Amino acid sequence: MFLVYKYIERGSLYCVLCNDDEATELDWRKRVNVIKGVANALSYLHHNCTPLIVHRDISSNNILLNSQFEAFVADFGTARLLHYDSSNNTAVQGTFGYIAPELAYTMLVTEKCDVYSFGVVALEILIGRHPSKLLPFLSSPSSKLPSSDQEIMLIDLLDQRLLSPNDQTVVQDILLISTVAFACLHSNPKSRPTMQRVCQEFLGRRMLFKSKSLQEISVSQLQNQEI
Repeated sequence: MFLVYKYIERGSLYCVLCNDDEATELDWRKRVNVIKGVANALSYLHHNCTPLIVHRDISSNNILLNSQFEAFVADFGTARLLHYDSSNNTAVQGTFGYIAPELAYTMLVTEKCDVYSFGVVALEILIGRHPSKLLPFLSSPSSKLPSSDQEIMLIDLLDQRLLSPNDQTVVQDILLISTVAFACLHSNPKSRPTMQRVCQEFLGRRMLFKSKSLQEISVSQLQNQEI
């Protein structure tokens, strides 16, 4: 047995986001394409493979970018074939901060674990850093965000190293990705969309809040959108 590796020029998404110059070069349109690329890869693993494959360690360290900032899902060392006629119990695997919360108490791996991790990564790409402070408040629609008097606006969460997007196509992509990411982070795995559904949403390019500017849209408004 042997491994075949392909050289990926820019290394991991994590390293790109940590470098101010490279993060700036990773503009909004490129970030949207990276998120969609990861979604397509996971949809293929979950819906086009028999038996389906659960990656179990989707994180910014395991997404590699080539010279054109195209995304590749890497490191299948913890991946698992999912057989619906077996228990699929597992020890907790993955990177802290990306692991679906239910694994801590059920030890049952499903494809919805990858969906949760995808939601974390999608927000990380938009915010420019891991959304660790937000995750406890985004896991359930009934949770309160860490602000008692004022709504948290999406524009304030976006990576401040980039200029605010003004292309309406990109703005709509960011709104849709944010909505999808929040849905993927639901505490109940059954309430999360499948990766196939996520890709359908991206392909459908649904228009959100057409009469509002990006500066007017809050996180809670996006959380309340159904997909």
